[in-house]
Order: sequence, then structure tokens, then C-alpha cells
Amino acid sequence: MSKISGSCLIMLSSAFLMSACTTPPVGLSRYDADARSLLNRMTLDEKIGQMVQADSSGMKDITDIQTYHLGSVLSGGGSDPADGNSLAAWAAYYEACQEQAARTRLGIPILYGIDAVHGHNNVLGAVIFPHNIGLGCTRNPALVEEIGRIAAMEMRATGMHWTFAPCVTVPQDEHWGRTYEGYSEDPELVAELGAAAVRGLQGNGLDDPKSVLACAKHFAGDGGTQPDSGDFVNVGDRYNTGGARSGWDQGDTQCDEATFRRIHLAPYPTAITAGALSIMPSYSSWNGLKCSASKYLLTDVLKGEMGFEGFLVSDWEAIRQIDPDFKTAIGISINAGMDMAMEPTKYRTFYKYLKELVEEGTVPMSRIDDAVFRILRVKLAMGLMEEGYVAQGDPALQNEFGSEAHRAVARQAVRESLVLLKNEGHVFPASRTAKRIHVAGQAADNIGYQCGGWTIAWQGKSGDVTAGGTTVLGAVRKTVAPGTEVTYSKDGSGAEGADLCIVVVGEKPYAEGAGDDPDLQLADEELATVRQAAASGVPVITVLFSGRPIMVNGILDQSDAFIAAWFPGTEGLGVADVLFGDYQPTGKLSFTWPRSLDQIPINKGDGKTNPLFPYGFGLGK
Repeated sequence: MSKISGSCLIMLSSAFLMSACTTPPVGLSRYDADARSLLNRMTLDEKIGQMVQADSSGMKDITDIQTYHLGSVLSGGGSDPADGNSLAAWAAYYEACQEQAARTRLGIPILYGIDAVHGHNNVLGAVIFPHNIGLGCTRNPALVEEIGRIAAMEMRATGMHWTFAPCVTVPQDEHWGRTYEGYSEDPELVAELGAAAVRGLQGNGLDDPKSVLACAKHFAGDGGTQPDSGDFVNVGDRYNTGGARSGWDQGDTQCDEATFRRIHLAPYPTAITAGALSIMPSYSSWNGLKCSASKYLLTDVLKGEMGFEGFLVSDWEAIRQIDPDFKTAIGISINAGMDMAMEPTKYRTFYKYLKELVEEGTVPMSRIDDAVFRILRVKLAMGLMEEGYVAQGDPALQNEFGSEAHRAVARQAVRESLVLLKNEGHVFPASRTAKRIHVAGQAADNIGYQCGGWTIAWQGKSGDVTAGGTTVLGAVRKTVAPGTEVTYSKDGSGAEGADLCIVVVGEKPYAEGAGDDPDLQLADEELATVRQAAASGVPVITVLFSGRPIMVNGILDQSDAFIAAWFPGTEGLGVADVLFGDYQPTGKLSFTWPRSLDQIPINKGDGKTNPLFPYGFGLGK
């Protein structure tokens, strides 16, 4: 399809066009001359190096940045600096990488990328915000934009300037372990909040020292994959499963093009309009073809029809999934339109094979030049090659890192994301002057459970995973009146005689792959905690931490009030703000809550009826 004149796509269902203006406000054409001049001075080796991204923990030696002219480095989940996980260590490592880049013949700085998906979540002490599913329940784009602004400032405190966010997936099936990375099942809400996140991250312009480069992901259809479909490859080492994957993650989205565009492509034009200049193609397939191998999607639709001026970066080792022969896979993906390859450990092999593919004529030089030109223009727009550019963490922003001002915004995000699903007998809100309040559940005093996946560790973990923040138990203790006694048990015991029991239960932290779940049930110990508390005869308010709607019929019946808190992040005081009535609950479900597993998938507008709670439900204001 050709680009519509005026660069605004209008809704024409017969042609499968989408409604959105797609002229990026950044105006990369102003950098054309400088990018072209630099490109003309580059050797083939230097060009290919710009297309390679290595992982900080996967690099054989940091001098490989210089040796292979690397264009980018990332730190994947858990790829901490060798000197430890601290603000100073992260900043020092970033600076060391840029020093290596400065020693290359042309001195082109690297792009340093990281998955800062709910705050600068890899770094100890950073403010951790609610995951996107919770932000979807706020219906507050201004708040999402402010969260992006703060995440950008905390990133720039460490020097890093490129985040693989926002995720603008449109999840359609709660079994998928990445559901919480999506704002909603509704593409319109995803488009609105995804654009807000891009604006917040990129601030007043990419050359603003408080801004970072956003990356909309995963293009496209990652939220529509189906169980036991698609050509799954052995990624056991990545997921620690020891074998071939099966399930929803990295699977196949099977639908016609009209549906694919209406649901899964819809958020991208608004993200581009908001200024997104990097996009990450998906691991997943559309009707059997890997998105990272689809020239139609990457070049014809995204770069041509949508007018995307930035560059594409592959997901972690995604290219090698295209074909059993790695070299063949590289040729397919680069020719399809991939511009940069995230090859965390096999970057040297990628470099070698791509050079051979060019010399053999399989990948034309014009495709290499296009990819590098796109990367260089973005680097120029970011001000990385301006005279006097200082490649280091910002000392002024380091003073604001993890600050109370930043935590106050996260606290607001928590309270606006909470959804009150049940309130019987006027148990909610709780009285801060009660004689005794009993708090129960292992999740009540566990920052790791509260934050979920993508928090310090890739899959997240239990316990005191990061510095700063407040658990729900700690928040209750800080909020009640001086004369109120607060008691606690992990298993729900000891509630007898209390005025109220606040039970906090939830899913254990997880991320992609490991989070795929065919049952969507809480662990038996979590269910037992609610039963034990309810058996005491004390009124029960249940707070649920989860990355998606799950099966709650049993514990819902045993609770007088019930709050969906998602994975709220470090600021448990936001939960207490609502629990004790300082703020009314305003959150509205951004996903339909199924009554039973056999209803899934169930989504807004699909004609299915009788969910446990409909899309948009939420008691309160």
C-alpha cells in the first residue's frame, strides 16, 4: 500500500487502513546531510558494527566495542555491572562503554539500551511504578506521561538513554505471561497511553539531557498468540525450562489482516506520531511467518505506509529463530527491514555473517546503508555527536534518583490503579482508629511480590529485592492511628478478635515465558491464607497482586471487600491511601475479568457475555 498524501491515514476498512496521523514531530530530515556525510566516510566493517548490539554481560571484552565498531550495548534483565548493582556502578560502566566508542576511528557514540519498563527497574533504589496493566486502569494519560518523564530522569542519572518501552501490545488472552506489560485489551486505550509514555520518555526533544529514546514494542501481534501454535524453538537456556517452548509466548497470532490491523497494529501510528524513533519487532508470528522476517510488516507497512523514520531493533536473539541456519536467518531479517540486531552473546558471529552476506550479494549494500542511515539520524537527533557531548551520568539527576518527589508520583499511580471489585457490609474503607487490625499473607510484607517481574532480576524475585519503598504491611503500620495495634501473620492465622483483617495474596513474580499459565489459579497456600482469615469471623478485605485477571471466585466469596492491585511497585503507601479512605478508589478494569477458564479469550466488543466483571468495571467514584 502506498502512503496516503498528507501523511494522514484515514479509516478505509476495505483497504485495511487505520485512523491516525503518522507524521513524526521529530523531523529527522534535518539530519539527513550530516548522516549521509558520515555514512559516506564509513567502511563496510564500520557500517555493520553500527547494526550490532551486544549485551553488557555477554561481551567477551569491553574493547569489542572498539574492535567491532559496535553501535549499541544493552543490559538485559540481570546483566548488572561487575562492580555491583548501584547507581555509581551503572554510571561508571556506561561511561566506560562510551570511552571505548570514542576510541574508534569515527568516534560514534553507542546507544545504551535497557528494559526500563516500569521505572529504571534494573537498578537498586530506583522508583518502581505499577506495571502497565495497572496504569491502564488509571485511564490517566497525563500521569503515564509524568511516569515516563521520571523514568527518563532516573535512567539519565546512570547515563543510559534508550529504554525498550513502552510495550504497546494489546493482550487478548490472560494465559499469556506478558499480559501485565499491556495497558489494556482495548487498542484505543493502549494507543492513548502508549503515546503518552513516548511523550514522557522523550520529553522536550531527544537532545534534552533529561530525555531518553523510547522503543515501541513488540511489532506486532504479540498479544494475540494462541496456545500450542506457531513454530516454537528450543530456548530452554533463556527460560531455564530445559527444553522446547510451548504455549502463548513467542507464538503465532492467527487472524485475517483486518483484525490484525484493528487490534494489533492500531497503537503504532499514535506512538510514531508521538515521536517514537525505535521499534522492536516481535518474536511472535502472524499466520505462521515470524514478524522479524516479514518484509511486508517491517518495510511495506511500518516504514512505508506508516511513515516510520526511525530504526528497528530485534528482540533478544530473535533473528536466530527465523531459520535453523543462523546466517540464512540474518539475511532474511535484514532484507525484511531489520536495522539493528540484539545479539547479546553471538554478536561477533552476527558481524561475520552479515559481512559475508553483503560480500556475497545476498544482502544488498543499499539495505546496509539504509539501516545505518536510520541509526545515525537518531543518534544525531539525540545530540550524541554534538561537540562537547559528555557521555556520563548526570550528577544533578543522581541527586534526584529515587527521591521522595519521584516516589510521590508512583504513590499516586498506585492509588489510581487500584480497582475495587467488591464492597459488602461497609467494611471498606478501613478505619485507621480501629483497636486492632490484623494483616495477613506473605505478599503483604514482600516488595518483590509487590513489584512483580522485570524488577532487578528479569523474572523478578521474592523478598527485599530493592532499596526504598514500602510494603503494604509497612504502609498500614505508618497509616493507622497511634493507638491502633497492627498484628501480622503469613498464613492468615491470629485474626480472631481483631476489628478487621487485611489479606494480601497474589501471583509470584514472573516475566515472559515462565509466566504463561494454563490454569490462572492462585497457589494453594495463597488460597489457604484467605480461608484461614475468613474462618476467624473477622471482616476481611482482600488485596490481590496479579499481572492479569485470574480465577478468584473462591476467595472473592470469602472476602467482604476485594481490591485488584495488580503489581503496584515499590510504593505500598498508595494501597494504604485507598484502604483507609484518604482517596476514593477510581480505577476501572482495563481488561475483562473472566468468570471461568472456558470463557477465555473474552474481550471488549467480542460479543461474549456474563464475565465475572466487565471491561471498565470498578466500584467507587
